[in-house]
Amino acid sequence: MRILVVQHDSELAAVIAECLRRIGFDVDVAADLADADLKLGATTCHGLVADRAQPDGDVLRLVAAHRRAGWTRPVLMLTALDSHGERAALIEQGADDYLVKPFNTTELATRMRSLCRAPVVPAQASRLRVGDLEWGRHDNEFTRGGVPLTLTVTEAAVLRALMLAGGALVTRGQLAKCCAAEQHQPESHPVDALIGRLRRRLGPPDPIETVRRIGYRLVEPA
Repeated sequence: MRILVVQHDSELAAVIAECLRRIGFDVDVAADLADADLKLGATTCHGLVADRAQPDGDVLRLVAAHRRAGWTRPVLMLTALDSHGERAALIEQGADDYLVKPFNTTELATRMRSLCRAPVVPAQASRLRVGDLEWGRHDNEFTRGGVPLTLTVTEAAVLRALMLAGGALVTRGQLAKCCAAEQHQPESHPVDALIGRLRRRLGPPDPIETVRRIGYRLVEPA
C-alpha cells in the first residue's frame, strides 16, 4: 500500500516516511500542495499523512476538493493546534484522524496502519455478527444475545463502526465522526462519553476494549 506524506519540512518528512516504510508501506513525499495534488492524480495512493500548514496553503482545501471528487482513502492530519475548533474542522473537512505536534512516530505508524485496514463485509450479508452482537443492515436494529438494544442515533453509529471493523482497532478520530451532534460541548470528550453510555446499554460483560490514547475495538469478553 502506498502512502503520500505531505510535509514541507524535509527532515520531518524523512522521519515520517521511514517510520511508515518500517511497517511495510511504500511512501511518496510531497513538499507542498501543488506537488501533492499532482501525485494524488498521477499515482494510486492508499492513504495520506499531511501537515495541515503548508507554504502554499491549507491541506484541508486539497483534501476537501479530492473528497468532493470521490476520493475515499484515509487521511491522517498533523496539526500544531489542539483546540475544539481545530479538531472539529479537521474531521468535518475530510480528515479521518489527527495527531497534535509534537507526536510519537510509533503512534503515527499505528494509527495509519489501523486507518488503512479496510474491514471486509460480504456485500450480500443482511446481518453482521461480532461475538453475541448482531446488526441488521436493512432494519438497522442491534441485538445482544438475541435481546434488542435501544440506542440513540449516535450510539448506534459508534457501535456500527466498531462492528464493521470486526475486532480491528477503530481510532478516536474515526469515532469522532459519529459524535458530530455532540461537538457543541467544547469542554466534553464526546467519544469517551459515548463509549461510556454504549457500555451501559450493552451491559456486562464489557465487549469494548480501550486502546489507550488511540481508540477502541470489540473483543470476546472473558
